[in-house]
Amino acid sequence: MSEVTLYGIKNCDTVKKARKWLDQADVAYHFHDLRSDGLSERQVQGWLAAVGTDTLINKRSTTWKGLNDIEKAQALQADSATAILLNNPTLIKRPVLECNGNVHIGFKAEHYHTLF
Repeated sequence: MSEVTLYGIKNCDTVKKARKWLDQADVAYHFHDLRSDGLSERQVQGWLAAVGTDTLINKRSTTWKGLNDIEKAQALQADSATAILLNNPTLIKRPVLECNGNVHIGFKAEHYHTLF
């Protein structure tokens, strides 16, 4: 098994559920906090290439609701989404799980069972 990294925000309920699942399943992973650890442009571009803006951007988030219409439109465009997400990491749907060279967005126990 390759290295497993879980990206999220430590006080996010869904991230807490994913971390608890991984701990109980005895899966070794690294936790990367989007707020305190930050993200690189390359990282965000990789996620966007893997899953697209519709999957990566959390349109139910408070951050999304706080954006104006121009910012929302820019966030959904491939050429400007990276900058918007780097400036607003809480727009990223959580958690983001990287394992075996793949990117998985969100947490569902059934899906994690198929991965580990």
